[in-house]
Amino acid sequence: MVADEYDFWLFDLDGTLVDAKWEYVRKVFDRAGDRLNYRFSDREAEVIWHGLGGQRNQLIRDCGLDPEAFWTVFHEIEDPRGRAAASVLHDDAAELLATLDRRSIPVGIVTHCQEFLTEPVLSQLDLHDRFDSVICCGDEIGWKPDPAPVARAIEDLGIAEPQRGILAGDAHVDVAAAWNAGLDSVHVERHGHERRGQCVLGDYRVNSLDALLPAATDGGVDSESSNRP
Repeated sequence: MVADEYDFWLFDLDGTLVDAKWEYVRKVFDRAGDRLNYRFSDREAEVIWHGLGGQRNQLIRDCGLDPEAFWTVFHEIEDPRGRAAASVLHDDAAELLATLDRRSIPVGIVTHCQEFLTEPVLSQLDLHDRFDSVICCGDEIGWKPDPAPVARAIEDLGIAEPQRGILAGDAHVDVAAAWNAGLDSVHVERHGHERRGQCVLGDYRVNSLDALLPAATDGGVDSESSNRP
């Protein structure tokens, strides 16, 4: 199985391992819109929340808003307890994490979700013990696709060279961060290419993390190693 081919695993958090229920997302964008004097459509909220179609800041500019002002308001509005209560762990993620745990394979998180939100979510879903490193990106450490946050996670895991690692995420920046850090990548497409508006390439492309459990030769994984730059 693919899970056994790597010495350590890194994951993005939101959209890859967990997701917030739509009711919470809609409420956050309604409140942000009230502050910014803008009414976000369901599609705009979905696109910005999941980063569909490209860079979130450009998507925000397409709404006629200033990204810095948007994120300031957005982070002020987000409620850690509400976010945690609305978060669910994907079943396929639970199965893969359990498999890696049984095999004592080091596992870490590299996420754009800020610490004040990440920690309550992990606590709510009882996930703290599943991860040997949790890195929240920021201006100081860098943002994916910068490899610096990935390198910090690898350092936290105590990984010595040479070992083979992989990073799984639902966005193109996750794939780019993996490649920039010298890791293999998995793109998890939970929305479909048409809804995303683009096709994201990776060493592996899957619609579910379940596909990483059978061997790639069984047809469960679309391997695209040749697409590496």
